[in-house]
Amino acid sequence: MAGQTFLEADSVAAAYLLGAVANPVRWRLLVFLADGVTRCVCELQPIAGVTTGLLSYHLRVLREAGLVRAVRRGTWVDYTVASDLPERLHRALPVTEHAALGEEAAR
Repeated sequence: MAGQTFLEADSVAAAYLLGAVANPVRWRLLVFLADGVTRCVCELQPIAGVTTGLLSYHLRVLREAGLVRAVRRGTWVDYTVASDLPERLHRALPVTEHAALGEEAAR
């Protein structure tokens, strides 16, 4: 990554974030958690529709991307969607010059 410009680094971060949500299992988990309610991992199993091991992998990807927060409660882990999720996803999307001009005109 040496010699990489700020915009290139920003693009890599955006691609990583969007890649984390591009998987159907992870997307279902985020949609389920989108209401902001903290849920036990046991509630996420039927939503994910995958084995326990695979669920752990998908939740780790979401945690590492900063899209969900995990709190251990004894032997259980509770998950909550990150409060800044909508803003981060919006910032990760490419903005064309035309879209930026339309946004300015709307103000």
